[in-house]
Amino acid sequence: MSTKAETPQIDLGALTITQAQAAFADGSLTSEALTRASIAQMKALNGKYNAVIFECDDALDVARDIDRRRAAGEKLGPMAGIPVVIKDTVDMVGYPSTAGWRLLYSGTGGVDLMPERDAPVAARMKAAGAVILGKTNVPILSWTGTHANDSWAGPTLNVVREDRAPGGSSAGTASAVAAHFCLTGLAEETGGSIQNPASAQGLVGIKATIGMVPNAGVVPLSGNRDMVGPIARTVEDAAICLDAIAGFTTEDPKTLASVGHIPQGGFAANLSKDGLKGKRIGLYGPGWRKDALSPETAALYERAKAELAAAGAVLVEDPFSGTDFNTHRQITPGTPFFDGRGLESLPYDISCYLKRLGPDAALKTWEDFVEATKAEDPFAKGAILGYLHELPDFAAVLKSPATPPAMPQFTALKDTYLRLLREVFARHDLDALAYPQMLEELPGLHSGDAIRETTVGELNIAGIPGITVPAGYYASGAPFELIFLAQQWDDAAIINMAYAYEQATLHRKPAV
Repeated sequence: MSTKAETPQIDLGALTITQAQAAFADGSLTSEALTRASIAQMKALNGKYNAVIFECDDALDVARDIDRRRAAGEKLGPMAGIPVVIKDTVDMVGYPSTAGWRLLYSGTGGVDLMPERDAPVAARMKAAGAVILGKTNVPILSWTGTHANDSWAGPTLNVVREDRAPGGSSAGTASAVAAHFCLTGLAEETGGSIQNPASAQGLVGIKATIGMVPNAGVVPLSGNRDMVGPIARTVEDAAICLDAIAGFTTEDPKTLASVGHIPQGGFAANLSKDGLKGKRIGLYGPGWRKDALSPETAALYERAKAELAAAGAVLVEDPFSGTDFNTHRQITPGTPFFDGRGLESLPYDISCYLKRLGPDAALKTWEDFVEATKAEDPFAKGAILGYLHELPDFAAVLKSPATPPAMPQFTALKDTYLRLLREVFARHDLDALAYPQMLEELPGLHSGDAIRETTVGELNIAGIPGITVPAGYYASGAPFELIFLAQQWDDAAIINMAYAYEQATLHRKPAV
């Protein structure tokens, strides 16, 4: 069957990974045809949304190879032949990792950071047979969870509401998925950078337990908080993508802790529409944070709570009431709404990242990095990362960036959060928490206002898992989403709960 005949018949907005694999298997679709359709969609819309900043010129060759292997009877996994995108900060051989910064891209007068090998997550996507279409836009050094307005490539637009913030820092990945360039894509979170763009654009985002997915070969903000994860249009698609990238590698020793926590068959196995039945779900309240929901958010949350109950969940009001949980979050001076503790290790983390680039790297040390970017020093007081000077231990790390920092205050805070979570979950016999992902609807694209989320900081410092799922829309048309949270390594449980909620409600509407 000819590609020209196939391509117009593919409904990219409705197609799921499972459906695509079924079509590959029965011969009604080829990976080449799907990739051609995806590239055509990207060519048609990327000039508007500015999601993809580097296109991969070998995508069709990869797709054809997958088709050949399938025709030869080779057993292939669920990601084989599926078009995906990857966040700019993830190292991929042949493409610079620019971190959205003109000083780190030769095309805008800077220096290229060209890796000698792929990041483990990129290598795993390739090994799984995914067809990588390109790398996606981010703000400078992934500094904001709201937008990508200051990227050398220009702003990325929100596909659902073009006048609203697209979420960040994984703005490009979310927009590429929402605009149907691909079925899923890799994002990364340090402080909201998976959950914010996923929620901003009516998508599913999974921020797994820290240590579940390797973070080596990714331009860092914090080796203690950074986590690569998928953004997709459905829970099952996100889970399939997570299956491809999760697990141990010696390149990232903390991933050894993931052994024994990945379900037999993977996260996408045994998803059930009954996944909420009998589950005890804690609800948002002042015991978690004193920040109140906007009236419209509160009304949408009430509807979502009724939907959770209708799906069989047992709801527990404000389970953190009576604890001191809400006293531990601190908005770091110099940021609008962000607890940055854990990022003080950045000079050391950058040093480790540059070393991994290889002996031919343009920059090899923290000192090289500072010298190459001194024209726009982001760490100067008042600059985008100037708030790092407010964090404990940052001054010590600056003095000796090659020395692994102890960070006693950060680890003590992490311990406090994890202890309180264990106590509250045990006291109320909780299976999960389900909160509105944002306190209020999205700010304007160029308003200067930050996304006001409900879990960034607590989630990232504790290192617990979270998954966002569409839960409706504001009157303006901006998406409203829930985020399911759980204790460490309960990733599979909340993915199943999010799947059950998604299937019971089917709130998401295609954006294009």
